[in-house]
Amino acid sequence: MSEISAQSGRKAARRAVIALVILGLCTAAVFWMNPADLYLWIKAVHVIAIIAWMAGMLYLPRLFIYHCDAEPGSQQSETFKVMERRLLRVIMNPAMTIGWALGLWLAWSGGFLSDGWFHAKLVAVIALSAVHGWFARAVRLFAEDRNDKTPRYWRMMNEVPTLLMIAVVIFVIVKPF
Repeated sequence: MSEISAQSGRKAARRAVIALVILGLCTAAVFWMNPADLYLWIKAVHVIAIIAWMAGMLYLPRLFIYHCDAEPGSQQSETFKVMERRLLRVIMNPAMTIGWALGLWLAWSGGFLSDGWFHAKLVAVIALSAVHGWFARAVRLFAEDRNDKTPRYWRMMNEVPTLLMIAVVIFVIVKPF
């Protein structure tokens, strides 16, 4: 990787970390000020985190599909490794963590912990988190040039987060039980 590309990557990572710190501080301030009065603000930050998480969950398998076609050790493969690592570490992991933390707080403060729809949603979110873990493992395997999955496999895996997201949205909005 060229020095310019490495510097650009470090600058982008620095900016992302600063943005995450600011978001974390704002979230902490919301809790400190009086979270009961700021329920809708917390809900908004939760939704923003989930949108960021889902964007990553839908994009990462697409990167895997293209990465499968790159020759291991090639410039293209090395670029995909950087993109996958940054997407996971800078966007997906923090977004998932914030989404979980605020989502559990919202469920507790909203009194949803005993509702059937919430239990169904929780199962779907746990499954989505497991898929996230599977994708994180794949990022590591691609980084080590040890991917053994085909582009077709990753095309199918690309649909799993979509199906789980649809289930979560239905459980939250429709509350079927």
